[in-house]
Parts: sequence; structure tokens; C-alpha cells
Amino acid sequence: MRSDRSLLSLLWLLPLTALAGDPVIDPHADLLYRQALPLLEKAEAQSNALPLDALPTDRELIRKVQALDQTLQPAVALLQRAALLQHPVAEYRLALHYITHLPAGQIAAEACPLLRSSIAQGFAPAALEVVNWCPEVLEDSTYRQALEQVSTRSSMYAGYYPQPAVRLLCLRERPQGLAMQWGRQRDFQAEVYRLLAGLDASQRVTYAHKAMEINGCQAAQHQLVSHP
Repeated sequence: MRSDRSLLSLLWLLPLTALAGDPVIDPHADLLYRQALPLLEKAEAQSNALPLDALPTDRELIRKVQALDQTLQPAVALLQRAALLQHPVAEYRLALHYITHLPAGQIAAEACPLLRSSIAQGFAPAALEVVNWCPEVLEDSTYRQALEQVSTRSSMYAGYYPQPAVRLLCLRERPQGLAMQWGRQRDFQAEVYRLLAGLDASQRVTYAHKAMEINGCQAAQHQLVSHP
């Protein structure tokens, strides 16, 4: 029997359009995702509590890292099961786990199939990490189409926010230490418009202004100054 990770890697072979259309979230997958949430919240608190200036041999640091791993293992297992059922939010959170915990050389292979599937279903947060780890997707015209569908599916995902991200450029606040940034649905929508402004020069002003209208996105304002 193939492992969960092997099955997830098969998503990389699917074109972005193969997962397009009106997504339907599997109820069992959603239950698995909801079961993972309290463990993910606990793991985030444990991660934020890790001392940044401790030596790798520090016993207290080792104890806390071991406790964090014990929390993450069942959470990741639940996310993997939900991702196999193409739950777009679980796919994003699992990809985010790989991004923050795997060596850099392994991230694209593990995270990109998940991010491709998630954004193809219109889940906005996945679009941010696609830019960082899956640049080849940016050359695919269907990536832009997926971004444009985000706003039409906002009601479908309203109950899944806030969501974490490595970096939200439209927010004034900067991430502190190992902590993730958490954004509301409108914050991620602003990020999507910022990304669209960078993809389409003919619509740059329109998209940048939409991002600025949503949450005062300074990064979009800088786009207008840099490329009037």
C-alpha cells in the first residue's frame, strides 16, 4: 500500500485545471481537519514558547522540542488523511507544516502538490506560498484564473478564517520570532489582488487599488509607485 506522502505526491502530476470547478468539501475530510485544529493550536503555542537564544544542547529546549513533536505527529497525520480527500484548507495547513519544518531542499516536492490543489479550489492562503516555493506555477495561465476565482468562493471558506501564513505583505505588523502571522479572510483577499497586480500589467492599477481598499495594503501601494 502506498504511503500517505506517496499519494499526495501524485497530485503534482495533475494539471491545475483538473481540480478546477466548484469544489465540494468532503464531510469526513472536514471532520479530520477540525480534529487537527486544537492540536495545531497547541503546537503553535509550544513553538512560540521555544527560546530563541538557547543552545542546541540545552536540556529544557530539548524537552520542549520533544513535546512539540509529540503534539505535531497526530495533527499531521489527521491533515494528511484530510488532504488525501482534497480538503483545500487541510492541504494548505499541511503544506505550511512542510514549509516550516522540512529542509529547504525538500519543501517544493512535498508542499507544491498540496498548494496547487488548494489554490485550484479557490482557497486564497495557498496562493502566497505558491509564489515562494512553486515558481513554475506562475507561468501557468490557470494559476491566474484560480486567483480570480478566490473572491467568488469567499462565502464557502468564510468559516475557516483566520488562517496562519509565513508572511502577509499587506499587513503592517511584522512576524515576531517563530510566530506565524494570522490573517482574516479580507487580508488574504488583499494579498490575492496584490499578486494579480503583479501578474497583469494592464490591470495593475485596478488590482492594486482593490488590495488597498480592502486593508490599506502598503505593498500594493509600493507596486504602483515602482510600476506606475
